[in-house]
Amino acid sequence: MIKQSYRTVELDVRPYLREKIEPFKIIMDTVKSLEMDDVFVLHATFKPTPLLGVLKMRGFVNKVEKKEKDHWIVTFVNKKNRHLLNIDPNEVIEPASVSPKKKTERAAKTIELDNRGLEPPQPMMRTLAALDRSQPGDQVLIHNDRVPVFLIEELNGLGYPFHVEEQTDGTAKVKIQKV
Repeated sequence: MIKQSYRTVELDVRPYLREKIEPFKIIMDTVKSLEMDDVFVLHATFKPTPLLGVLKMRGFVNKVEKKEKDHWIVTFVNKKNRHLLNIDPNEVIEPASVSPKKKTERAAKTIELDNRGLEPPQPMMRTLAALDRSQPGDQVLIHNDRVPVFLIEELNGLGYPFHVEEQTDGTAKVKIQKV
């Protein structure tokens, strides 16, 4: 019998969030460094719902725990290691790529978000949440205070086509296609 060992990678982004520094790139850099059997434990000041969707699309399942008002712990594992989360399999949402979808005809929808004036990481989180709840063929149109560099990096990683229009006032409008 071969005993499997799992490495735990822990990341606490609460100090970044308290200083209003967007930790998304740090989180995604950590995710990129994970091995298939690693357990990723994230500490945040809020439930990172859009991040849950992003990592779900990358084949992760999760368990979320609220420890205190401003301390959430999210444990992520590859879907094949869901048993490590010690929860009912019905509580874990399957990645979008393996979820059966009903094929029904419907008109594409457009979600418009005005993210101007919001503190990081809110613009990115709102945008990723909108993408998560939209369906293939839908568009998400956002208006940000500036070109969303970290969001663009994530869109490239997820394979979502997008178009950026820099505005004369320094803001940026981005059209994202859900595929």
